[in-house]
Amino acid sequence: MALRNRNGTWHYRFRLDGKQYNGSTRLAATSQNESKAKDIEARHRLDLLEGRNHVRRVVVREFSDAALDFLHWCEVEHRDHPNTQKRIKTSFASAKDFFGKLPVSMIDEAKIEQFKTWRATKHGVRDITLRHDLHALSKFFAYATKQHWTRENPVANVDIPSDADAIRMHILTPAEEKLYFTYAAKYPNLHDLTRLILNQGLRPDEVLSLKVENVNLERAEVHIPGGKTSAARRTLHLTDESRAILSKRLTDKSPWVFPSKRRPGEHITRLNGAHDKVCEKARKDKLSFKFVLYDLRHTFATRMAQAGIDLATLAAILGHNSLRIVMRYVHPTQEHKREAMLRYEQSLKAAEGRTN
Repeated sequence: MALRNRNGTWHYRFRLDGKQYNGSTRLAATSQNESKAKDIEARHRLDLLEGRNHVRRVVVREFSDAALDFLHWCEVEHRDHPNTQKRIKTSFASAKDFFGKLPVSMIDEAKIEQFKTWRATKHGVRDITLRHDLHALSKFFAYATKQHWTRENPVANVDIPSDADAIRMHILTPAEEKLYFTYAAKYPNLHDLTRLILNQGLRPDEVLSLKVENVNLERAEVHIPGGKTSAARRTLHLTDESRAILSKRLTDKSPWVFPSKRRPGEHITRLNGAHDKVCEKARKDKLSFKFVLYDLRHTFATRMAQAGIDLATLAAILGHNSLRIVMRYVHPTQEHKREAMLRYEQSLKAAEGRTN
């Protein structure tokens, strides 16, 4: 038997039947722990001799402390995907509040189900938010298993809302659009942001992160320099309205199209507040609807599809590299499908006429 001090921790190594075995005791390499470390090594050897799988001891970590380590790991793991970092961090704000000082190893499927109920009843979250929360927890428990804070991932045995259930979209009707922008006119930044999203199909954070140098009014183009994927980096033609809006916002006072004292894009919360006020005023006008800013992008995509734009082109405009993802944004009406079938029927008749 041989113990070794590796980075301040007792490790052991031994040979049995010509094969070498090693492991960490996870004990500090002190003289007081030397006896305990040898006992751990001896148990491993005995397990092998008796034909049992050696199971490492679970290290007790409180969830709140373990979550800090996990979030730090996420910053490195997802350094090229800041939106993923943000989504996980947002989910863990509520997770830390719920699980608190509970040891990670004591969290089972029942506790996860209680968390789901708590999020739905106390915070009134939708399926899409709950889906994000559970996926973030699943990633955490996968990490925790590797750290020996627990032996299993309890989220694996819990139902997670499917893509179909979690996707929540509201496609604006012309009447809803008109009413919304009647009230949004009182909030210039919100008005310009939402018109640009609806006209160009941009993500809200893409608009808020625009620099003056990204806009070329002479060529009527806007360049999106970055995003989650290479497809997000794209150049789009500006509609006449978008061009007029941007021409008023391009000044020498700031390098940003939407100036803010905080980093570009971080004032989205303030604009969300203005957006909610506009929706509330519209509801009082007896037209019942509520949507989020991102639904303007969904509305743009649906209208483009209804205008006959092919999905490959629409994917490029939206900044997606997958047609499957684009299909989430497209909501053809019954009339649109009927017109498509009529056009197809006409093409069949034309082809038949040419062969006769």
